[in-house]
Amino acid sequence: MVTIGYAAMLEQFAPREAVELAAFAEAHGFSGVMAADHFQPWTPQQGQAGFVWNALAAAAEHTTGDLGPVTAPTFRWHPAVVAQASATLAAMNPGRHWLGVGSGEALNEHVVGGYWPEAPERINRMFEAVEIIRKLFAGSLAGRDVKHMGTYFKLESTRLWTMPDAAPEILVATAGPVTARRAGRTADGLITQAAPLDRMASLLTRFADGARESGRDPGRMPKALQLHLSWAPTHEAAVANALTEWPVGGMRFPRSDIRSPHDFAQLARMVRPEDFDGRMLISADPDEHRASIQRYVDLGFDRIYLHNAGRNQREWIETFGREVLPKLVR
Repeated sequence: MVTIGYAAMLEQFAPREAVELAAFAEAHGFSGVMAADHFQPWTPQQGQAGFVWNALAAAAEHTTGDLGPVTAPTFRWHPAVVAQASATLAAMNPGRHWLGVGSGEALNEHVVGGYWPEAPERINRMFEAVEIIRKLFAGSLAGRDVKHMGTYFKLESTRLWTMPDAAPEILVATAGPVTARRAGRTADGLITQAAPLDRMASLLTRFADGARESGRDPGRMPKALQLHLSWAPTHEAAVANALTEWPVGGMRFPRSDIRSPHDFAQLARMVRPEDFDGRMLISADPDEHRASIQRYVDLGFDRIYLHNAGRNQREWIETFGREVLPKLVR
């Protein structure tokens, strides 16, 4: 199966509104909700940065589909704290919660004042965090304490006292082939953001290679995608929404080291409509969006979470629920 979920943008919408939109999306055919763990919005224009665990807990009470954050258990959070938050959300919502884990971005992680390392160290920290979380999940389900002494983290002997019947799936967020292969060896699944199809195909191939190296069938492991797009009733409005609300989609350079929404706002002034080409579809034609989504389904992604750049969320949800989602095929 393929499921199409709703990406709740806590950077753009206040938590209560984001929860209401998640419920509205499910009522119109969306399968679940994901949200990113942001301490700040990308730009001041977006204006929000609600706490992801609170928002998902509230959304769970108004929906019935899957629920997942993408968080960095490496700088603001010790992996044990993320494991506890995830286990609690899963215990409250059996069979619905998955945990997305990423290597973090300075925009959110620098706020605690620690050293911001280069990408290789950030990735190594992420995988050590995954090791700790998996260890806590497994030990706690078995009723025993665990401990950890690693390169970046320490964990004294402990367990999670509140656990679901089964541990949440851990999906590693990755955009590179080396990390994807490593994720295939160590995680339960993969989550990434949409990019050109040839790059996505390489990512899935490397993930599958890693899964087979660990003796697992990649076909049975979840492969999730967050897909940014801009739809509005007119092409002009869709372009304006992308430029105003989601200029990061047109930034053709690494963003992980930028620390301030105000710096992103300055960089956004250089973004032009053509910068989104090949990176994010801007169109007023629902069928064009359907074809774009279908290409990622055909590539092998089985969970796709859609984010429409504009604030016209309800209009977009109604349109896609009626004209796009029912026409997607596996």
